[in-house]
Amino acid sequence: MKIQSIELCQLALPARTQRTTPRRASYNQSAKRAFPINKYPEFPRQLRKIPGEVAHECWIKVSAEDGTWGAGVCHWGPLIAPLVREHYAPLLVGRDCFAIEFLNDLMWRSTQRFGGTGLAMVARSGIDLALWDLKGKLLDTPVYSLIGGPCRPHIDCYCTSDDLDWSMELGFKAFKISNPVFHEEGTEGLQRIEEKIATARETVGPTADLMYNPVMSFNVEFAARLMERLLPFGLRWIEEPLMPHDTDGLAQLKRAVPSLPIATGEDHKGRYAFRELVDRRCVDVLQPELRWGGGLSEALKIYTLGEAAGLSTFPHSGAGLPFGQHFHFAMPEASLAEFWLASDPGVPLEEAAKIPGVAVPHDGKLIPSDAPGFGMDLKPEWLVPAWT
Repeated sequence: MKIQSIELCQLALPARTQRTTPRRASYNQSAKRAFPINKYPEFPRQLRKIPGEVAHECWIKVSAEDGTWGAGVCHWGPLIAPLVREHYAPLLVGRDCFAIEFLNDLMWRSTQRFGGTGLAMVARSGIDLALWDLKGKLLDTPVYSLIGGPCRPHIDCYCTSDDLDWSMELGFKAFKISNPVFHEEGTEGLQRIEEKIATARETVGPTADLMYNPVMSFNVEFAARLMERLLPFGLRWIEEPLMPHDTDGLAQLKRAVPSLPIATGEDHKGRYAFRELVDRRCVDVLQPELRWGGGLSEALKIYTLGEAAGLSTFPHSGAGLPFGQHFHFAMPEASLAEFWLASDPGVPLEEAAKIPGVAVPHDGKLIPSDAPGFGMDLKPEWLVPAWT
């Protein structure tokens, strides 16, 4: 079956009436969260206030010659559009849509003159996910069966949210909280973080898994001082404390505070970046982002690298996306999945779900859809051509 077309789209779902009145606004609307650019005071520490931050969700629709189509998603649509339209689409259209490994290798090799990571990898991610969705539909099989089949009865999820009371009410037993501090705040910043972690630990109890996510906002010196202070709180891990290029810094942190695990990877692009992390043994949990880091195909390679070294692979936002759900359901060393809870407290998860047909957790557990492909219930008219 040949690829007929590759299109850039935006998802335009029909308007929905909110049935449940929220108790309050989500922490996501007002919480201060640090990012690398917060070094400069003109950029406020508030989510979605930084220009370009996870902007312009881009859906990619790959259609076969019989009219069957698959959909994948990535981000930074205006930036990746020329890569898809002018480079990848002419390379792939007319080729066998089942030959996903070959198609990915073509994309990888064709980008070496201008760089296969960065935006080239982001664009490739959306195409790869669409190819897997298309393959599952053509074979009338869920993607998790294509990559090995179920290895667990359900997926255990942890909840990423500062609304810990609502997360606990929903039945989650593991939690990750955000970071408001940039490393230049020094000792005063360390104290604020410690107070936040202490409050969170008291809220969720002594036996719950608790994680903390600085999102690249620290340097080595600050992170090492902080990790020492956080040891009494028994964190499951600290996530992405340094910027993705600083593998030496991660290795230094592992030597300095070996008993506090480190997770990272959502901003690493492709298996070669992860191979260095694994070879250096400077992280404990690998977290590829399937929408940015090469799609499902690349994540499977990263998983194999980690599995051989005794490391777990928990994709970024895995439980909240159909792609990550199918990965977790099939991969034995992917036992805990992230559900990013950005909706308002009091609103049931089913009402807040963004992609029709995608399962949501109940009591911290979920089972992916067994519909063909990734199980998304999308109508073709909802995928509106964009950035043409």
